[in-house]
Amino acid sequence: MILLKHELRQNRISLLIWTGAITFMLAICIFIYPEMKGEMESISDVFADMGSFSAAFGMDQLNFGTLLGYYSIECGNTLGLGGAFFAALCGAGVLAKEEKDRTVEFLLSHPISRAKVVTQKLLAVFAQILILNVVVYTVSILSMVAVGETIPWKEVNLLHIANFLLQIEITGICFGISAFLKRGSLGIGLGIAVMMYFLNLISNLTESAEFLKHFTPFAYTDGASIVANVELDVKLIAIGMVYAVAGIGIAYWKYTKKDIV
Repeated sequence: MILLKHELRQNRISLLIWTGAITFMLAICIFIYPEMKGEMESISDVFADMGSFSAAFGMDQLNFGTLLGYYSIECGNTLGLGGAFFAALCGAGVLAKEEKDRTVEFLLSHPISRAKVVTQKLLAVFAQILILNVVVYTVSILSMVAVGETIPWKEVNLLHIANFLLQIEITGICFGISAFLKRGSLGIGLGIAVMMYFLNLISNLTESAEFLKHFTPFAYTDGASIVANVELDVKLIAIGMVYAVAGIGIAYWKYTKKDIV
């Protein structure tokens, strides 16, 4: 587990910055809610009448005058995008960086198989994602308590579970891509996360584009759907986990056979 500890130590600053940024933004959103609550009813009506724009973000189905509706949109989008970007960057860079930084020869000179290298790096990424989500969830709950709001436990828990699974899926996909890279992976990781986000927006605009929901994890983190049904879309999650497992499997296959120089 030496490599696992090394990865966590090496990425601690990045983890701290991303966790701090996402947590801070969510806490701020929650703390300003009591000041805006009186105006949220009228804002909710305005958003509901904005046609395709409202449908794309699910704002036509939620009441901004409630903490749950406000949290699902404002905090949900912050956590969704922020968590997706972090997961994509971690997944896409973890295998490629050794060749980019020219440390791969030193790494592989140790008595450790390539499969174990992949395993420990993957565990390090998952550990970082778990830490980020635990901190974000804890601070969000404490912030709701601090402003004196009643916590809709089931819906909030489902929202956070969905976003955690989103990050796992994106990590798996980007991890598989990372095994093929030899240079920078920043743009590729962010590009995948942004593409998936916009695929979900497009799928919300028209029924003819709903099939796109099968290709983006943002489909099962949609706050409007979770709040309305008080459950997660198991079918979409299952498809997403298949993508994640496939990406991880490809990473093992490619990295163990890769000609590394």
